[in-house]
Order: sequence, then structure tokens, then C-alpha cells
Amino acid sequence: MRRHWIDNLRWVTVLLVLLYHVVYFYNNKGVFGGVGGFGDGPQYQDVLMYILYPWFMPLLFLLAGIGSRYSLEKVPAGQWFKSRTRKLLVPSTIGLFVFQWMTGYFNTLVAGRGEVLTNASGVAKYFMCALSGIGPLWFIQLLWVLGFVLLILHAIDGKDKFYNLCGKANMVVIVLLGILFWIGEKTLIMSPRAESLDGLYNLYKPLFYIFPFLMGYFVFSHDKIQETLAKFWIPMMVFAVIAGSVLIITTFGQDNTTPRYLGSPLNNLYGWLMCLAMMGWFKAKFDYTGKFAGYMTKSSFGLYIVHYLVIASVGSYMYFNMREQLPPFAMYLILTVAVFAISPLIYEGLHRIPFIRWCVFGEKKNK
Repeated sequence: MRRHWIDNLRWVTVLLVLLYHVVYFYNNKGVFGGVGGFGDGPQYQDVLMYILYPWFMPLLFLLAGIGSRYSLEKVPAGQWFKSRTRKLLVPSTIGLFVFQWMTGYFNTLVAGRGEVLTNASGVAKYFMCALSGIGPLWFIQLLWVLGFVLLILHAIDGKDKFYNLCGKANMVVIVLLGILFWIGEKTLIMSPRAESLDGLYNLYKPLFYIFPFLMGYFVFSHDKIQETLAKFWIPMMVFAVIAGSVLIITTFGQDNTTPRYLGSPLNNLYGWLMCLAMMGWFKAKFDYTGKFAGYMTKSSFGLYIVHYLVIASVGSYMYFNMREQLPPFAMYLILTVAVFAISPLIYEGLHRIPFIRWCVFGEKKNK
């Protein structure tokens, strides 16, 4: 039986990622990857980053873990991993040289490294742009690695003894699993060294994201656990809003992506409660589908793959060439409309081209 609430929560979260990147791109809090803000004073629109960042990517890993469990119940492990390789590893490796090099070009300009491209040969420029185009694709690269780890654990727990034990968790245990969420954040490098791989490790956060991914597989794929979340979604949402409000009020203005910020107990309490509340809410209220929801279920992965090219190109052009003519509100509005209007057009065009759709989206045939 198809769990439509999982599909709906996944594509809604992807749309939130698109919106987040619009605000993130123009933040003035020092978050890496943004082009810059509009002065040193408070940018209250940046509050969206504080609202979303603690939970929306962990939630996607939770849902990926749940989906992995359901898939492995239907197909052999080898076939599942082969499909994962095509769907995740191909777009984040081969796809860099087919499509994401364009994103990498604008990422290089935003990072102020345009002189590097100017002084490089054509082939060198191409390879530098391709490697700089990973951007949000770190998510699917890490998912592929976690899928490999899951294969090992799946084999160890071949008789589902641990899986069945996890299915007995009650609401108290579910909430206390947030301790693992917090422990995961503590695996980050608290004082990353400049000109090292520390920052790259803190971006991928493999020892953090493995916790929600495996909890999705072993715990939250149980129907009983999902029913429990649906039963308690309202109080969880209330407590999450309270925790989030206190967090934002007391920390607004800080770089909310630093290891110390992410490792704070309040940030983790808010993030975990929001993950639980969102799953419970969608299980209770959105376990159905329709024409639009069906389309978004099929296309949200593709939108995630292509959207950052729109952000980086349109966003940087306006910032560097039209900042004096356009007020900030207009730039946010234009970029929001652009990413939600142009991204589907790019996806619809690319996934109709046989070889290109395999390289960029890992699709074997037109859907």
C-alpha cells in the first residue's frame, strides 16, 4: 500500500528547500555560499533560515530511510543498490559534467574566484566548474554512501530481530531518540581549520545524517510508530513552535550553520520535535493524493537537482547588476518566482531527452 503522506511530505519539504535557498542566497549572517545581504542591519526575512535549517534536511534523510525499508521489502538488496546507484550516484558524478557545470560557473563567480577561471585553460575551466557544481547534490551523494552502509546492516539484521524490536517504541522512547539527533551534531568539527577539508566534512555531516536515516529505516517505517506520531502531532507541534521561538529570539543574528550553533541543545530539541511533528501531521491529515500531488511526487527529485542553477544565475545577476535599481523586496520576489517557474521548465525539458535524463536525473526512460 502506497503511503501518500510520505510522498507529500517529501515534495513539500523539497519546495521548502527551494524557498530556503532564495533567502539563504541573500543572507547577511555570514552563511557560506550566499552572495551577500543588503547592509549590516537586521534582515528579518532571514528568519526563514532559522525556522527551516534545523529540521528540513534531517527530515529528508528520515523519509529516505523509511523509503529504503519499503523498497528492500520488495526487491533484492543488490537490485535495490543498483537502482540507488543510477538514481543517486550518476546525477551527482556524471551529471556534474553534463548539467551542473553551469551551476559551478556561477558558484565560482559568487565565491569571488572569477580570476581563477579567467587565467585557466578551457578544459581546466570546464573541470573546475563541474566540480564546483555539486552544490545541493551533496545530499544525494551522501544518501548513496548511507545506502551502502545500510546494505551491511540489512544483512546483519537479516531476520529483522533489531527491526522488530525498534517497532515496539512508544512515544516517550520516540522523543528520547532526539538524544541521538544531538549526539550526531556533536560529531561536527567545532573549530574547522581554514584551507582544510574540515568545512567539507561539516557540510556533508555524515555521522549526523546517518542517525535520522537509520532511524527512518529501523523505527519510523513501522505502521504502529507512524500511527503514534499521528496521534500526538498537535502537542509535538506546539512544543516545537515554543522551542523554535525561544531559539530564534535568543540567537537571531548569528550564523545558524556553525557547528556550535547546530550542537546547542535547544537547536536539537527544536529540530527533532519538528521532524516528529511534521511526520505526524502529514500522516494524520495528508495521507491521500491527487493530480498535482502525483505530479510533484514524480518531479520533486528533478526540481531539487536543477533548481540551484536558477538561484545562482538569476540571483547573482540581479545582485551584481541590478542592486541599485531594484529594492531588496523585488529581488526576493523575482528570484522566488524564477525558481518556482523556471525549475519545472528545465526539468520537463531535460527529462524528455533520453541520454540527458539518465545523466542528470538517473532516469532510464521518460515518466
